[in-house]
Amino acid sequence: MVGIIMGSLSDRKVMQEAADALKELGITFEMEIVSAHRTPERMLEYAAGARNRGLKVIIAGAGGAAHLPGMVASLTSLPVIGVPVLSSNSIDGWDSVLSILQMPSGVPVATVALNGARNAGILAAQIIGSGDAQVGHRLDIFKESLKEKVAVMNEELKNSIDK
Repeated sequence: MVGIIMGSLSDRKVMQEAADALKELGITFEMEIVSAHRTPERMLEYAAGARNRGLKVIIAGAGGAAHLPGMVASLTSLPVIGVPVLSSNSIDGWDSVLSILQMPSGVPVATVALNGARNAGILAAQIIGSGDAQVGHRLDIFKESLKEKVAVMNEELKNSIDK
């Protein structure tokens, strides 16, 4: 249901967080390396055929010049979520963030924080959940669990102050 793509295997550690979030929410995904610069024909094929393969959302992670999310968004009408990745050739990640954020009118890319692949996975689930009641219900449960985690942390904080 969700395509997770990245420009290089070095992006895998960050992008795995999107996959983990989708697994937690029971959403199927595929994960592939699709480089905008090294395999442009593959990128074109991937993006153009995404809807026919049953994808609903594409999460694209990229570091450095980070052209993958925007180029994929230019080739499909599916929602694309960009994950800027702090890479070894990056300028503190700002090059990736700005490359993904600064898309021209008509080619939007939803952009999460630097290395924010977990939020990309959750956002993809929310997009799917807007039209799928089962996914929406799992997201409601997930959101409730966040409240519970904060309550537990608050108790831990109070207990540590009292001692």
